[in-house]
Amino acid sequence: MSSSAPQDTGHRLWSVDEHLADVLATVRPLEPIELQLLDAQGCVLVEDVTVPVALPPFDNSSMDGYAVRTADVQGASEEFPAVLTVVGDVAAGSAELPAVGPGEAARIMTGAPLPPGAEAVVPVEWTDGGTGGGAASGMSPASAAPEGAGGEVRVHRPAEARAHVRSRGSDVQAGDLALAAGTVLGPPQIALLAAIGRGTVRVRPRPRVVVLSTGSELVQPGEALASGTIYDSNSFALAAAARDAGAIAYRVGAVADDADTLRATIEDQLIRADLLVTTGGVSVGAYDVVKEALTSVAGGEDDIGGGRIDFRKLAMQPGKPQGFGTIGPDHTPLLALPGNPVSSYVSFELFVRPAIRALMGLPESEVARPSVRAVLKADEALGSPAGRRQFLRGKYDAESGTVSPVGGSGSHLIAALAHADSLMVVPEEVTSVEPGSELEVVLLG
Repeated sequence: MSSSAPQDTGHRLWSVDEHLADVLATVRPLEPIELQLLDAQGCVLVEDVTVPVALPPFDNSSMDGYAVRTADVQGASEEFPAVLTVVGDVAAGSAELPAVGPGEAARIMTGAPLPPGAEAVVPVEWTDGGTGGGAASGMSPASAAPEGAGGEVRVHRPAEARAHVRSRGSDVQAGDLALAAGTVLGPPQIALLAAIGRGTVRVRPRPRVVVLSTGSELVQPGEALASGTIYDSNSFALAAAARDAGAIAYRVGAVADDADTLRATIEDQLIRADLLVTTGGVSVGAYDVVKEALTSVAGGEDDIGGGRIDFRKLAMQPGKPQGFGTIGPDHTPLLALPGNPVSSYVSFELFVRPAIRALMGLPESEVARPSVRAVLKADEALGSPAGRRQFLRGKYDAESGTVSPVGGSGSHLIAALAHADSLMVVPEEVTSVEPGSELEVVLLG
């Protein structure tokens, strides 16, 4: 890598780290609420959950077969099977259990409680299934063969004590810690909560993120393009990215380049937003309406009510123009991202995703995407402007520990972004990265 001193542009440039620190210092985790289990999926626990009852709550069978006393099947073989009297059926959920005495067995199903007197379970494949023939492959349905719960069964193999028995409390014991505060509730965690009898749980809710794209040139996918128009991809990309980060995302259709319309739209959306994200209109053009509409928010002299939005330039590429602040009576955080698709997406990954994760109450270690060190695999050196932290699309190969460029550095190259799984980070002081050099790689997948 070759280096060059950052250029002094004569303007206040925020570093990427400064801007992110400002965002995270402003964003506070959402207040906890009590939610039904399925509504809590993707949320973060705010309290330790202990086990109220042992799991499983009783000794039960791990196989379909016969509950027996070990002494009765000792020495059993195919040539000299143990012949036992079947005293009844034990199905999962059975309340009344037949006692198993000497020379007796009970037909038992997977998950059914071990009946009194029984010490082990022999799988049905170790028996004749009560048919008087050879080894059975299964049991006849109880409804079709009620006589299967009676008669005799021949057992062809011995069983040790507790064989094929799930012991009470073998999963968790009463009083054990089931889940610790800070756990993100996925399907396995939801299953455990249900298994120990919890119908609701106290969590920080998933943040509600409203995404607005701006630009009179934007047309919704599925509609016809007129001269000078393009399809709105940013709002779809950012809404999907917000969901991926753990949020509930609301995508608002593209807003035309009119400051009053934008302000009215934002006002309408505040009621359902924990975080607002706009894309486009933050640079220095005559039609950069986000900047025009929200600059007057400073000092609280706006129709939306209170807050302050700062528009700043960052020492990064892509994504130099950025806006951040709070808006409305509840001081809802708002991040204003640039409108070029790659600039918008990179900005989301660097600033919005961490804000969402902070709102969820996740620890600092889980706020940002993970990063690794990788060796550049390329045909030629990668150039980077002095004084800018550059983020280039890449394809990371974990097996070889290498990363390869995908597409060019243009901030409009969305097709290349769709094939990338990482961002290659070129530091501010570096102007050229030679093939074979090691660099930081942010993993997007």
